[in-house]
Amino acid sequence: MKTSIVGFPRIGEHRELKFSTERYFRQELTEQELEETARALRKTHWQRLKAEGLDFIPSGDFSFFDTVLDTATLFNIIPQKYRQLGLTELETYFAMARGYQGEKGDVTALAMKKWFNTNYHYMVPEIEDATNIKVSGTRLFDQIKEANELGINTRPTIVGPYTLANLANYTGNKDKQAIYPELIQAYRELFQKIEALGCEWIQIDEPAFVFDLSLAEQQAIQALYEALLAGHVGPKILIQTYFGDVRDLYETLTALPVAGIGLDFVEGRKNLELIERFGFPEDKWLVAGVVNGKNIWRNEYQKTIPTIERLQNKAKVILSTSCSLLHVPYTLTNEPQLPETISRHFAFALEKLTELAELKAYFTTGKETYVTRNQALFATQRFVKNPEVSQWIANLTSADFKRLPELAVRATLQKSRLALPLLPTTTIGSFPQTKEVKQWRATYKKGELTLEDYQQRIAKKIAECIAFQEEIGLDVLVHGEFERNDMVEYFGEQLAGYVFTKKAWVQSYGTRCVKPPIIWGDIYRKRSLTVAETVYAQSLTDKPVKGMLTGPVTILNWSFPREDISLKEATLQLALAIQEEVLELEEKGIKIIQIDEAALREKLPLRKSDWHSQYLEWAIPAFRLVHSQVQPETQIHTHMCYSEFTDIIREIDQMDADVISFEASRSNLAILDALRDQDFKTQVGPGIYDIHSPRIPTVAEMETTIDQILAKLPISQVWINPDCGLKTRHEAETYASLRHLVTAAVQKREEYDANRSTISTKDRIFI
Repeated sequence: MKTSIVGFPRIGEHRELKFSTERYFRQELTEQELEETARALRKTHWQRLKAEGLDFIPSGDFSFFDTVLDTATLFNIIPQKYRQLGLTELETYFAMARGYQGEKGDVTALAMKKWFNTNYHYMVPEIEDATNIKVSGTRLFDQIKEANELGINTRPTIVGPYTLANLANYTGNKDKQAIYPELIQAYRELFQKIEALGCEWIQIDEPAFVFDLSLAEQQAIQALYEALLAGHVGPKILIQTYFGDVRDLYETLTALPVAGIGLDFVEGRKNLELIERFGFPEDKWLVAGVVNGKNIWRNEYQKTIPTIERLQNKAKVILSTSCSLLHVPYTLTNEPQLPETISRHFAFALEKLTELAELKAYFTTGKETYVTRNQALFATQRFVKNPEVSQWIANLTSADFKRLPELAVRATLQKSRLALPLLPTTTIGSFPQTKEVKQWRATYKKGELTLEDYQQRIAKKIAECIAFQEEIGLDVLVHGEFERNDMVEYFGEQLAGYVFTKKAWVQSYGTRCVKPPIIWGDIYRKRSLTVAETVYAQSLTDKPVKGMLTGPVTILNWSFPREDISLKEATLQLALAIQEEVLELEEKGIKIIQIDEAALREKLPLRKSDWHSQYLEWAIPAFRLVHSQVQPETQIHTHMCYSEFTDIIREIDQMDADVISFEASRSNLAILDALRDQDFKTQVGPGIYDIHSPRIPTVAEMETTIDQILAKLPISQVWINPDCGLKTRHEAETYASLRHLVTAAVQKREEYDANRSTISTKDRIFI
């Protein structure tokens, strides 16, 4: 028996890649110095994987920003607007990822979306009619050579042709069917180049195989791969799937002329059943994803071993992770502050390699020591329960999930109370987290700054933020969230039931990393979470200040959840805790409360047939539970970003918020048609500029975006705001962009008023 992984974290044990790349962005590192950092990280990773005894070591899973973008650039899928800038290869790559604004031009970034059902984000390839798909990049081959020089024969990994074609945007007449012949030729050339470098295997990632697939799609996949693999004599091909099962494609997939098939036995609910029902080809290896690549709990061998034994009865098995380990932190050894009674239950990326090695040892040597020790671990108490929390949930009735009166009645009351203009302007919540603010927080946590001094500094920053917003003319203000380290971790720190790490970072996108808190017990609110800062900010202005909260579904989805209770129960616990905060904010006079559900779609099952029964039927009511008890005059906002929401617009409307802001500019306002077609009732704020890019949009650009919005939605329904929070941006670019935003909104408001006045005058003359 051998061991494998789908992929490994690339940010480095101490986020070395993040910090070096950001220094490169600030022109503090040269391109060559950044490349040297990357080479050193790859060397460390490969050597560590080899030392852990891993039999199949991946290459190509390293990336400066995103592996889908890497695949696109490898195959020359680079839109003309980036080519014509005349930048270096790496500069062009980052222009696609982040946009570019400088002496050589001004371009926006590619669209960015969530990677299936994870919090990782990928860059959406953009295919024009003029796109010439061919092997043009060398980075993958360079990395293979690096590994070869270290004496490590790797298994290169790349996004597969079907997934790549289905994730791409098409800006002209081409569609995915039209590019399949080009992709086939490009992948064939890729195989030849990899064979020349001495690689025995190549891993083709096809996570799109786990979606619902129509008969036509199944036939397209079969035709694509039969053409791709016809006469193939190069490296052995592993088709790797993850995040679900392949029930629609199993017989087609297992009939393909490949050497291995990777299946997920953690999230792939039907994969074991498929193998036992239809068998597995004797001439292929089954790469069995039995170690969870997305959660941090130790593998329970007593449950995993029987699964492996059943698989061994049907196939030649290679043990693997369920998906890439980029979704978990690097190593538990960086968390010495955690009590051993807690940490012994965790397995991060390196520890999961140990689990694979121990399972391998059990099956190859019969050694039971690891299994006995693991069994003893799972016999101990893991999670802290609170009977009162269970009782609160048991006592909930249908009335607790419904807000009265209905939306239209509330809208009239809120309009009278708030007296906001047309196209009201606001931000999503956070303002830039400067180096100074981060230092305050760090020194306070170390005990080098007193609580009183820390609070005074935060108060000063809040006052500056309010003053700036008033100066530029924003209509609804925020306090800036300077006291918050993260929109989920901060709330977890104030709630009972959480455990926290110090260095357990996980990549979200590019250089953005998050540190998901770990749910360790029943959750409830111990004290006020945000009231003091929000009330203080409101005391500084006559304009409304939004209370800023993270919603229960997002807190759950961006935490590592427990394994002993359902996601539904955990979410309801969070909903009750956030509900208490909402009601206290309202009691203190806060008129607008935003409850962000940025990750609403994240746990949505990949198969539509499971959407309601396994997720939406409890996720949407959980949000309603949070705000169902507030007064009708209190305006409830929520925010959603970087996912595809068009197909669940009806369910989003059922959240019964008063205002919903969406990420929209980076996806070219694609959500507008769905809002219009579904007769969306809630007021909406489609983001008018991309905050994940350092470029500053012009007033004219924003006015054009507003015009596009108003062409599809009534002006009375529209709010004006950025795509997302501003925490990751620098102050200079943020302040300039917000000034432009307000100017654009005011000009559009004045145009509308002038046009309405003209029409009214004509009517009077006619009469």
